[in-house]
Amino acid sequence: MKSSMKRARRMAAFVLGAGGDALLGDPPSVVHPVRALGLLARAFEGAVHGSSRPRVAGIAGALGIPIAAGVLAAAFEATGRVRPGGRVLAAASALALASAQRTLMRRATEVADALDAGDLDQARRLLGYHLVSRDTRDLHAGEVAGAAIESVAENLGDGVAGPWLAFAVAGSGGAWVYRALNTLDSLWGYRTERYAEFGWAAARLDDLANLVPARVAAVAICAAAHHRTGRGHAAFEVWRRDAGQTESPNAGHPMAAMAGALGVNLTKRGHYELGAEFRSADATDIRAAVSVAREASLVLAAMCLGVIAVRGGR
Repeated sequence: MKSSMKRARRMAAFVLGAGGDALLGDPPSVVHPVRALGLLARAFEGAVHGSSRPRVAGIAGALGIPIAAGVLAAAFEATGRVRPGGRVLAAASALALASAQRTLMRRATEVADALDAGDLDQARRLLGYHLVSRDTRDLHAGEVAGAAIESVAENLGDGVAGPWLAFAVAGSGGAWVYRALNTLDSLWGYRTERYAEFGWAAARLDDLANLVPARVAAVAICAAAHHRTGRGHAAFEVWRRDAGQTESPNAGHPMAAMAGALGVNLTKRGHYELGAEFRSADATDIRAAVSVAREASLVLAAMCLGVIAVRGGR
């Protein structure tokens, strides 16, 4: 009986949290918990900068900060015990804040709007500010559209599948351990002189955390493509063939599947070319990618509810 109640509570929290993120998106960044994570990470980095053992310091931060985030999220969920339904609402809030389904899709649509308006400079600016870390100043329109599509696909893995699966397996604490790892990778996971050693653990742990979500996201894209565009088989074939081209062991999986799902070429100069046989992407394809990703999110939600059902809310 107790296990059944936990299962029902976590299922309800998942539906409310995932639905809330899909409908409302992220709150203003100034009050988002990820901002606090970033400030904590920067403070830790400043405190240990110049250490004679930067890799050891990086390991300490890459383990300690996510564990702290998970403990705080679990404690926040536990505060809901004081009133009926409070724990479900607390867990739903934690999940909604840990995932990023609506916001980045909206940002991709803004890039499509700028391309449709013929304002390539604005599209480049929006892409570089909101979606990618690469230099966007000399990208042509097809590359801008392709990069926005890549971001939609990759975000389906690390912004949706990752926190959702972590929540299904380990509740609010698990979701926020995952989100913290992802945040630290975005801050420290660079192969520069400053971060090559210090950021090593953050990058490796993020790679490990995304091994399953990236591939599950690719499966969901193939399923959504089969239903929406009739290109499920093409999505699977391009995923199988091209996923290994990217430097990241994970990013190429949902990106290659999306290239096949839309029949577009996704290229980063000097790095990879996914779906080389296809045409260049445009603004219409960005909108199509958002539609596929939204449907793939429903597939992911069903998978996560299945995981919760099997685990019984443990």
